[in-house]
Amino acid sequence: MMKKHNYIILASMVFSILAITGCKKYDNPPPVYEDLKLISNVQRKVLVISIDGVTGSELKTIAPTNITELQKTSKYSFNVIRSGLGNDVSSWVTMATGVGHAKHSIGTANFEKIIDPNANQHGETKSYRNVLDYITQYKATKTAIITPWDNLRKYLINGDFTPVVSTDIAVKDSTINIITKQDNIGAVMVNFRDVETAGYNGGFVATNVNYKNAIVKADEYVGNIITALKTRKNYANEDWLVIVTTNHGGSDTNPKEGFLIASNKNLKEQEVKKSGFNTILFTGANILASVPNDNGLYDPGETKDFTVQMQVKFNVQTQYPGFISKGTSMIGSAITGWMFRQGNAGVSAAVGGTLNGGGGKTEYGGGNAADFSWHTITLSVKMVNVTTRTLTTYLDGVQVTTANIQSKRNLSTTEKLTIGYKNVDNGGTGLSFQAADLCYFNTALDAATILANKGLKDITKHPNYANLIGYWPIDEGAEGTVGNKAPGGYDMVLSGAYTWKSMGADVPASVTPDPNASGKSIILTPASVSATMLYWMNVKILPEFGIDGNPFLNQFEIEFLK
Repeated sequence: MMKKHNYIILASMVFSILAITGCKKYDNPPPVYEDLKLISNVQRKVLVISIDGVTGSELKTIAPTNITELQKTSKYSFNVIRSGLGNDVSSWVTMATGVGHAKHSIGTANFEKIIDPNANQHGETKSYRNVLDYITQYKATKTAIITPWDNLRKYLINGDFTPVVSTDIAVKDSTINIITKQDNIGAVMVNFRDVETAGYNGGFVATNVNYKNAIVKADEYVGNIITALKTRKNYANEDWLVIVTTNHGGSDTNPKEGFLIASNKNLKEQEVKKSGFNTILFTGANILASVPNDNGLYDPGETKDFTVQMQVKFNVQTQYPGFISKGTSMIGSAITGWMFRQGNAGVSAAVGGTLNGGGGKTEYGGGNAADFSWHTITLSVKMVNVTTRTLTTYLDGVQVTTANIQSKRNLSTTEKLTIGYKNVDNGGTGLSFQAADLCYFNTALDAATILANKGLKDITKHPNYANLIGYWPIDEGAEGTVGNKAPGGYDMVLSGAYTWKSMGADVPASVTPDPNASGKSIILTPASVSATMLYWMNVKILPEFGIDGNPFLNQFEIEFLK
């Protein structure tokens, strides 16, 4: 028995060395060898089928035959959250690299990076390797990508098999050809595109016959591929994980939640889902959430009316850092724009127009919000006439202070709308707080409206919903994007060594408590696809890979590790 184990380990080392010497495109991390408990005569292999544009909720409604059958031996979700930008390109890059859009920043039609014109372009631009590249390096196996999308095929050109096809039926036929004739194939990624095309003709909903029929046809192709897979001559000695998923639900321009079904003969059927409220713990000076470029949408200007409201819970009493702002740092009396800052148990709002020839800072009380409980803070600005522009603050819907800020003149600033530290007189950086439900209205809400809706649980029911140009629940629980759920506006991007914190029953007034919050919470994104592929192929995910995805099957090993 010892000789057999030594032989297996030696073979694994040889295969890893061969794979490393064959990789030319990237510098190679040190080799990673498998744990002995995962080595057996059964070969692990993985097949990923992405049916682009399938919304999780609509797939659940349609329940096509073959995908439903796979679901019986799977861990699955109909609520895979979109990753950052979420368009076709960005989602596929996230799915292929395991890295969220906030880090890879790829999202153009030619799979190029989207450059932020406000960012410092002199720093290092990092590229992330795709999952097929890692598998080729660490495993003596072949890989394939079969897609009718030419630019995606070129992006993943490092696959061993990358046939040029132009239709979904050709994708199906080429996939069957590869998996039945290539004995050493170990990782296959398949892409169907007709469903997304059908959605543009009548909508991405189950009631659209075009969309439903396209999903049923794609499901037929899935069944054909699974049938062919089981005819492989060595299938009995192979342990296939089949992942059926989507790059995103809905359209390229309006992506919705997708789905993921990870099926293996040893898995018990179980839906995995996010539970409870999961938000960012903002600490220190470097953990920030900000809008990279709002094209002036959130600029406070000289005459604009606006209202900013956020749920916040402080964990410490400190002074005097800013914690939400659309403005410069506040040094002495100089500030342009606005901010809320903490001062021990209290918070206050500060505004100024220093850089625009207006008055310097004036601070307006915001109440004792830093008492370690959740509170609603509100700032409302209204242009009354040419001599009066009022600023009013509220705590939990109750007015705290109001004043005429017309002497500040123009509050316009190129600073980003930011949650997190803002410098005040080079003072303390000892922030620690959670935030939720940041709302930005392009109108000055009146006192009665603010009081009546301070803990509103369904933002679409707000009487001024049409004026909502930014709404960030801050509840993704994964990756580096804080999604904007308003009818218009922009997402926020996280920076710093951020962590998502599950709050259990400790939720703000605007959040409905989840009775299952104490249970297992599994949050899936497109990045989970390649993370799970690497996990299944026994490729250790090293920190330098930059993987954001959750290799969630590692929480169910009792079902398939024998």
